[in-house]
Parts: sequence; structure tokens; C-alpha cells
Amino acid sequence: MSAASPAEARRATLWGATTVLNWATLALFTQWAGPVPPFLLTGLCFGLAGGLALLVFVARGERRALVAALHQPPLGWALGIGGLFGYHLCYFIAQQNAPAANAGLISYLWPLLIVILAGWLLPGERLRGIHLLGGVCGFLGAALLVGPDGLDWAGEYTFGYLAALVAAFLWSGYSVASRLLARIPTTAVAWNCLGAAALALVCHLAWEPLGWPEGANPWAILALGLGPVGSAFFTWDLGMKRGRVRLLGLLAYATPLLSTLVLIAADLATPSPTLLLAALLICGGALIGSGMLGSRKARQREEAFSEQPRG
Repeated sequence: MSAASPAEARRATLWGATTVLNWATLALFTQWAGPVPPFLLTGLCFGLAGGLALLVFVARGERRALVAALHQPPLGWALGIGGLFGYHLCYFIAQQNAPAANAGLISYLWPLLIVILAGWLLPGERLRGIHLLGGVCGFLGAALLVGPDGLDWAGEYTFGYLAALVAAFLWSGYSVASRLLARIPTTAVAWNCLGAAALALVCHLAWEPLGWPEGANPWAILALGLGPVGSAFFTWDLGMKRGRVRLLGLLAYATPLLSTLVLIAADLATPSPTLLLAALLICGGALIGSGMLGSRKARQREEAFSEQPRG
């Protein structure tokens, strides 16, 4: 895959930006799905996402691209399946073992981590002090959610909070590493989804109770598979591989706040000063880390780095 032209990069960035609205519903649909074991929920969502993606690509006449995507290198398979499977498994565990809004905000540290990891790992990017300052603000917000007893291993929500934090590191690492594997086509995401589904279902058969869980909502699971655990991957993958990584990270900073507002509107979270302050610290820290709140000259330098095409 050749380096994206400026016009292609803008289109890819626009598609990537639509993912933010999609992901804002992830916590809502996860809560509505009911008491579905995490491995089973992961497998069902990815099975839907991968199967529907294959149908779409075939309908668009991209059979050859699908076959070619099967020949991605082992690192591509490991990153794709591991990133999708690992993040969502940890996210579902966090949502089932901690307050929905708190777990969601902690897991949504990933946009900030993308900025830090991109500056540290990606060619042409630089890690600056402003990125580290943003990181401190974001983690202060997460610490505020966890509370003074959050690291108590006997705490009621400790397991959920730790799962949310692991999810944040997994998705930011997956997103940045995707840029290093930009030559792998987006059609490969369909196979990665099916691979993640197969892995999750094997784990379900091995470690979780069998049978349809009482109280599960199949419509919410379908919505997850079509939206935030489905089409969102393809738009995000396109944006990460062909668009402006740091700008997408900036736009993604709205995700935790939007997700929290959606939960409050659905009466699944209670607004409070602590929740508001944590959301502002996480979103504000990400904005600071992006460099977009600095001087005009600094913003122009950051934009110039983000616009540089990469193979």
C-alpha cells in the first residue's frame, strides 16, 4: 500500500472520525446486553461483525482483496486478533465488575495513550513534555474515579477498574501498531474479527457456563455487533492506517465524555461532581497532550508532523 495523498488522508481521517460517535454507544449497549459471560459476548459480537463484513466486501466485488488479506504476515494476525479480542474482553469484564461510567472513563484513557505512544514509537513523531503533562492529568482523572481505596485488592470494584486500565493500554497499543502495519489492507479486519470470535468461543466453551444466560438481550448484542463492535473497527482501521493519527486521537478525546452523557441520559449513571471532574481531567488531559491548546506555531508544527505521509 503506497503512502496516502493529502486528499486520501483527509478522507481516511473523516471516516476514522465517525468512529467516535459509534463508540460513544459501546457502554450503553454493553449494559443493555445483560449478564452475558464476557467470552460469549465477545464471540457473538465479533462473529456478527466478521460475518457481515465478509458479506459487504463480497457484495462490493472485493473477493480478491479478501483472499489477499488471508496472506497477511503472522504479526498482522497476532496484532489484529489479539488487539480486538483482548481489548473487548477486558472492556466487557470492566463493565460487568465496576460502575459503568467509571469503568468507561478509565478504559477511554486510550486516546491519550495513543498520543503518548505515537510520539514515542512512530517514525516522524516526537514525544514532548506537553504530552507527558497531558498524561498526568488523564491518570489523575482515572485515579479520582478509582478513589483512595482503589488499589485495595479486596475492593469491590478493583478487578473491574484494573480490567478497564488494561483495556486502555491494549487499544492504544493496537491502534498505534496498526500504523506500523499500514500495508495490510482494511479487508483483513474481517478475518481478524472472525479469528477473535473463534478464540472467544473456544474460551467460552472451556471456562464459562454453557447455555443462553437468563436476562440477556439479543437486540443489544446485535447492536453491538453492527455498531461499536462492528463497523467501527473498519472506519478506525482506515483512519489509523491512512489518516492523521494525532488528529484522530484528538477527536477521540470526546468519546469518554459522550459515552458518559449517553449513560446518564439512559439512567445508567448518576451525574456527580466527581464524575464530571474525572471526565474533564481525562478529556482535558488528552487535549493538553495533543498540543492543540498550545501556541499557534506549536499547533502548526504538530499538524505538519501529522500530515507527513507514511508507508
